[in-house]
Amino acid sequence: MKVLGIIPARYQSTRFPGKPLVDLKGKSMIQRVYEGAAKCSDIHQIIVATDDQRIFDHVLSFGGQAMMTETFHTTGTERCFEVAQKHHAFDVYLNIQGDEPLVDHLQLSQLISLFKDPNVEIGTLAIPVSDPTDIENANRIKLVTNKMNEAMCFSRSPLPSMIYPSAHIPLKHIGLYAFQKKTLFQISSLAPCDWEKSESLEQLRWLYNGHKIQVFITDIETPNIDTPEDVAKVLMYL
Repeated sequence: MKVLGIIPARYQSTRFPGKPLVDLKGKSMIQRVYEGAAKCSDIHQIIVATDDQRIFDHVLSFGGQAMMTETFHTTGTERCFEVAQKHHAFDVYLNIQGDEPLVDHLQLSQLISLFKDPNVEIGTLAIPVSDPTDIENANRIKLVTNKMNEAMCFSRSPLPSMIYPSAHIPLKHIGLYAFQKKTLFQISSLAPCDWEKSESLEQLRWLYNGHKIQVFITDIETPNIDTPEDVAKVLMYL
């Protein structure tokens, strides 16, 4: 099973413009993500997918691989699909978040391990909620799985099983995705649905159209950088 790791990285982030190039104790965020992902022995090649020449040049400067992609993409998955169209010799395509400079290679291996089952179309990660404030936080995505650990629902709002007594363990989504090749090509032609629009969560489009999302319940969580204020908490770990 050949795996291509793709790191979508755009310069014009609404909440933090230029964040892929922010300095984190001598290395940019995108370099730390790239080098962290490169520690995963289950990934055969890594490409940074960007629409900005500054990011492209920077990745090449530290010895990484990069590809210029279109500027009109609205999601990281769309950017991954453009890369996949030019790199066919892989079985699984891994969408690695470009704003997690502490990405853990063991976490990536956990996600890739789902594809030992040839029936898995899409894989992602979740972790039990440890901070109760995450349940009310709209920036922390919650999910519910069935007994096969397939995702049933994602939401920014508290889900019923998190409010009422339930056998379900409250789960928080970790936004890493992996796709079987044919599935990535299929979902890239789907139109947004109303359910997705109401939550601004593209994975709801896939569920709505009948695709299954297999979930690996991990115990590994790494902080990401959404805003300039998040930089300080990440620096504490470096």
